[in-house]
Amino acid sequence: MNHSRIPGRRAALAVAGAVVLTTASLTLQSAQAAPVPHSAAELASARAELNAHAAVPGTAWAVDPRIGKLVVTVDSTVKGARLDQVRKAVADLGDKATIKRTAGILRPFVAGGDAIWGSGVRCSLGFNVTKDGQPYFLTAGHCGKASGDWSDSQLGGVIGSTEAAEFPGHDYALVRYTGSADHPSSVDLYDGGQQSIAKAGEARVGENVRRSGSTTQVHDGQVTALNVTVNYQEGQVDGLIGTNVCAEPGDSGGALFDGDTALGLTSGGSGDCSSGGETFFQPVPAALQATGAQLP
Repeated sequence: MNHSRIPGRRAALAVAGAVVLTTASLTLQSAQAAPVPHSAAELASARAELNAHAAVPGTAWAVDPRIGKLVVTVDSTVKGARLDQVRKAVADLGDKATIKRTAGILRPFVAGGDAIWGSGVRCSLGFNVTKDGQPYFLTAGHCGKASGDWSDSQLGGVIGSTEAAEFPGHDYALVRYTGSADHPSSVDLYDGGQQSIAKAGEARVGENVRRSGSTTQVHDGQVTALNVTVNYQEGQVDGLIGTNVCAEPGDSGGALFDGDTALGLTSGGSGDCSSGGETFFQPVPAALQATGAQLP
């Protein structure tokens, strides 16, 4: 993956954060794609080969339709035998893939938005939702795996308990409100205002989006990729949204949005908000479908 600021610490829980992942494998797409020299089946087969032979932390890959091949990004932590492994896997694919080095490090972020505090971790609430008429919120799955109970301050009382969390594989968690926190369907804009959220939608390549988090507040950018595969130290996460929106540690679990449409939950990426970077998001529609929740 934005959220608007909600007055008050508890009301602010409708906000989002971001998480930066250890490694990533993405499918780069462009708003205006040129004809590709390889078929979709050929590229899907090539991608499967990368998943099997090059899925090491610090790597990412995606089909770039502008050139009709997989672009394999390798960060500065990939060296020695692991770098040789990736190079061989790419070479074996011939002209279906190419390598791109990046000076940044693909790593996870932990914290964000109008913060929610767990057992030794700080993350961000993504979007307030309901399930069976009861109030819940969505956040990142790696946050939900890290803590069973959540507070809206470091030493505050419990306001919610993790009911379901998926990570790796996907990166979403559903937390049930158990305390007396406000839970409006809006996002913190960090300027005293809020962005109301009315619906969930699928992101589109080239779409202008916003992200909100407690560390870096609100930042804008565009969707650059869909169906991204990220290789974390903890395992592989599939189906993510790729963006050129920056994020930093402390932004985990936060919201990606376009106007009143909820798009994603911050999962991870590389870079920072000084030099720029890329961030990946768990799609909200998939999280809603998997958990049986809906926006209020």
